[in-house]
Amino acid sequence: MYSLDPIDARILLARDEANDTPLIETAARLGISRNTMHARLKRLRDGGVLDSPSTTVFPAALGRPVLAFVALSASQQDIDSVYASLSEIPEVIEAHTTTGDSDLFIRVVARDTADLHRVTQLIQLAPGVQRTSTSIATTQVVPRRMSPLLRRLANSTPRGS
Repeated sequence: MYSLDPIDARILLARDEANDTPLIETAARLGISRNTMHARLKRLRDGGVLDSPSTTVFPAALGRPVLAFVALSASQQDIDSVYASLSEIPEVIEAHTTTGDSDLFIRVVARDTADLHRVTQLIQLAPGVQRTSTSIATTQVVPRRMSPLLRRLANSTPRGS
């Protein structure tokens, strides 16, 4: 994966602050050329640094205000089937393999608790799933964020200086 530098961090922070500002204006404000900014953003997208824009949509805007986390244990012989089954459930918005007591940690969204039950049933019925444990999120205290780390990088000395 591409490694960010302070200029990349400044560009990303500027885009966070004013996403609808034309690139040429943002580049001028940052003191870099439009071509430099465009090339860096392309490199960030191509390098797998930036996620797709749809990942920033709030699930509640899609009628899915309930957020839950599912810890899942699976038969290792069937793990590929579990991955495939999870990817077929639209309400599974993120899944990670983990260490510890479970094999996967899954982020799930739902319309309400009855819908959450339907979604967790789909997960539990997937071939290879042995056990699940679901926790419903009640309050978000720290939203997903990268800006504090980007600010730290943006204020650091560029490599090679």
